[in-house]
Amino acid sequence: MCSEYKFTSRRIYSSCRDLPHLSAELHWTYNSSTGIARIAYRARQGPRGWVAWAVNPNQIGMVGSEAIVAFHNGNGSMRVYTTMINSYSPSMVPGNLSFQVSGLSAESSVNEIAIFADVGPFEGGSVVNQVWQSGNLVLNGVPQMHAVSQQNLQSTGEIDFLYDQEKHR
Repeated sequence: MCSEYKFTSRRIYSSCRDLPHLSAELHWTYNSSTGIARIAYRARQGPRGWVAWAVNPNQIGMVGSEAIVAFHNGNGSMRVYTTMINSYSPSMVPGNLSFQVSGLSAESSVNEIAIFADVGPFEGGSVVNQVWQSGNLVLNGVPQMHAVSQQNLQSTGEIDFLYDQEKHR
């Protein structure tokens, strides 16, 4: 359960949600005066895979989402960057998002990857469409397609950072 998790980096968040798919959770603290959410996304993943958390500013679903992706580099360090998901076969190359992202970092522990960032403000205020995902393979520094299981296909929802609410589709 996310409420029982203690980050080793002494990060503290005011809210968290166990996401219903892919053994993932989202932690956040929302600053209503700036519209910025400090987030930590944690998901189960082995050393050869990748994880991503994204906001889709226009609709529920993967296509059109703006993602933060993380994985282990070939040298064992973590790589984390932002990318646009503009099709069902995205390039996964680094790119800018329509909202600000700062403080971007990632860390791993046994069978888990965590992404940390400050995100926003968002055009829709505190309510965003979120997408989260994981895949089992990174080739030449590029995350490869995730599985198309029910778990993967249903990893979307709406979250209200201000009122600590979530809805999943």
